[in-house]
Amino acid sequence: MTDEQKTINVGSRKSKLALLQTNLVVGMLEKLNPSIRFNVITMDTLGDLVLDTALSKIGEKSLFTKELETALHLKSVDFLVHSLKDLPTTLPEGMEVGAFCARDNAYDCVVMNQQNHAAKLTLARLPQDAVVGTSSLRRIAQLKRAHPHLTFKDIRGNLNTRLRKLDEPEEGAPVYDAIVLARAGIDRLGWQERVSEMLTSESCLYAVGQGAMAVECRSDDAATKELLRPINCASTALVCQAERSFMRKLEGGCSAPLGTESKYDEATSTLNVSGAVFSLDGSECIIETLSAEVTDSKGAEQLGVDLAHALLQKGAQAILTAAHDATHASNPTQAPTNKA
Repeated sequence: MTDEQKTINVGSRKSKLALLQTNLVVGMLEKLNPSIRFNVITMDTLGDLVLDTALSKIGEKSLFTKELETALHLKSVDFLVHSLKDLPTTLPEGMEVGAFCARDNAYDCVVMNQQNHAAKLTLARLPQDAVVGTSSLRRIAQLKRAHPHLTFKDIRGNLNTRLRKLDEPEEGAPVYDAIVLARAGIDRLGWQERVSEMLTSESCLYAVGQGAMAVECRSDDAATKELLRPINCASTALVCQAERSFMRKLEGGCSAPLGTESKYDEATSTLNVSGAVFSLDGSECIIETLSAEVTDSKGAEQLGVDLAHALLQKGAQAILTAAHDATHASNPTQAPTNKA
């Protein structure tokens, strides 16, 4: 590949946040390669189109990536930009993560409706049976443990849609008292003033890969891999590879409440990874933390596998199986065919 000859096609979902993230990556690459033209191609994914069903019941792991990966496979685009937490831990054959962009805030935050925000309420101060919107089994399981007085209600859509649902009353009364969102997305959209409360690992471990952006490319596309190499953050890559390996070993996803927290000390090359599994109602929790000196992806992935084994030895499989069975107790919702 030579700079002067190339237009690079970049695949992205259509949401405001997805496009913002794609443009952040494109901006980094444009600074390094000013003579290359980057052309962003947007498309809908199944997860964008099916908004009336909980993520855990749609029955498809590649909810936000499948259509994009099809375009990548067909060479309609040269690479894809994802929120890493949306990217399945096992990629289609012939595809890989070409860059893990530096991780932003990985934790969750609480966004209250305007009345509760003005009153400076927190989850702990919300009244009995106050309604908190989230589609994440991970968040629900952990927050039920910390705040058993709250009621949790599914909420779907991109961040703009969820904020609108939070702020718009139905029949004169708000549907949701608060919603729980990833802080990184709020920060990227510039909506920091809406944050009412930050959640810490004591109340809510975050999702695998949360806060990081990943760039996916074809494994045999050496030129694109070289193009992406300078924007890869080595420490982010290591912690996220460990987290993804942990999740892959447990075969977790939208139907299993898994939480994690990771830190990498570059001075000592020490990677510290915590992982937990929860029952759907939050009554059961198994958590473990492992540390090791890690300098490459192989070591990071092995640490994730070791962490998963440690949880399995403590009985995590029974919790995971029960969560999966309960989620799919009725006839599993089949992923509908996309309609033009």
